[in-house]
Amino acid sequence: MLHIKKRLILFLFLGLYPFYIQAQDVIAVGDNALNCLEDPNCINRLHPSIPMTSFAKPGDTIYFNSRNCDDVDLSPDAPKDPRMDDPEWGTVHPMAGPVHIEGAEAGDLLKVTIHKIIPGEWAFTLTDGGFLPDEFGNTLSVKWKLNSEYAMSDDLPGIRLPNRSFPGIVTVLPGTEQHAKIRARESELFKAGGSVMMPYATHASPIEICGEDGTFSEECLRTIPPREQGGNLDIRYLQEGVTIYLPCELPGCGLAIGDAHYIQGDGEVSGTALEMDATVIVTTEVLKDGPKLERGPHFEGSSDLLNIPSERFYATTGFPLKNRKDIPSDIAYLASEKIPQLENLSKDISLAAKNALLEMIDYISHTYGYTREESYLIASVAVDIRIGQLVDVPNVGVTAILPLDIFVKD
Repeated sequence: MLHIKKRLILFLFLGLYPFYIQAQDVIAVGDNALNCLEDPNCINRLHPSIPMTSFAKPGDTIYFNSRNCDDVDLSPDAPKDPRMDDPEWGTVHPMAGPVHIEGAEAGDLLKVTIHKIIPGEWAFTLTDGGFLPDEFGNTLSVKWKLNSEYAMSDDLPGIRLPNRSFPGIVTVLPGTEQHAKIRARESELFKAGGSVMMPYATHASPIEICGEDGTFSEECLRTIPPREQGGNLDIRYLQEGVTIYLPCELPGCGLAIGDAHYIQGDGEVSGTALEMDATVIVTTEVLKDGPKLERGPHFEGSSDLLNIPSERFYATTGFPLKNRKDIPSDIAYLASEKIPQLENLSKDISLAAKNALLEMIDYISHTYGYTREESYLIASVAVDIRIGQLVDVPNVGVTAILPLDIFVKD
């Protein structure tokens, strides 16, 4: 762990002087030049027994140096990582940490403020199932070149995406009770046929806890879903200046950050955003009398972050309508004799979102000449899926919003 004591020159260089006076130390966690199994300050599973790798006081400035979601070398000349042949995505997601926050106890609230995000040089986006696995079976991969202002790709000409960087994962470690509760409910859902990523020890870190011969190899949680203690939130509004509130469930909390995105549309519909290496710079505060946060994290920030990155937009709408005899794949495990007989499902947000997204994919493809798969990828990184209304039964409404300024001439 790099520990730098009161180095004002570093803050001036990074433009961080405004909060220097509040920070006692600068602490760097993780090394994004190493993969997670090589980096002692990296984890890619969650369990209460994972040891803290770094220590910080409230108010310290913490640099989380994180790898991209696949934990691979993104430089164009890098050879293929053999771990990418793993069908269970055992390398997902590397997170820098966990960091023990001094004075934090179970029951406290951890306040995490994001001050700066420094993108890496490259990013990638995949269409690999995502929200529409029945529609898109082939995998399209796009590599993006990044700078501090925008991203462009030779693989997808005509698109320029502004920098709206944020960490996909901000989490604390689960406590013993919460971990047991999560394991029980996800196992129950898996047995019922629901979509769940169960514990998987291959490529797991830390090896001694979660690896194939680890103490808790059958119990470490995957990082795919967000949960009550945070995790893979993938909320594009968690940008610079935002404060996130997480429930501390064990002494020190165990703060970890990773899965940085250069930009993402609400929904991340193809399954990925612009996935990049990054440095995320935060400070923390421990609150002793905050809300319990039993259902999920809270966050706050400037309302400017809620806007789309464009002066003009185009939007499509969707409602929970389907062809007779069809059973939507995401509710197949709940299938009954009623579903195939209906063309309309009451208050089904998922089906409404699917229909709005399909309309948008068709629009992008028809208007701009991209293939449907390319249009799906564009939707994942730029289109916002938003709820219009939840009360006009049976047809709740969802909109898909496309920022038009991303389209540029070659």
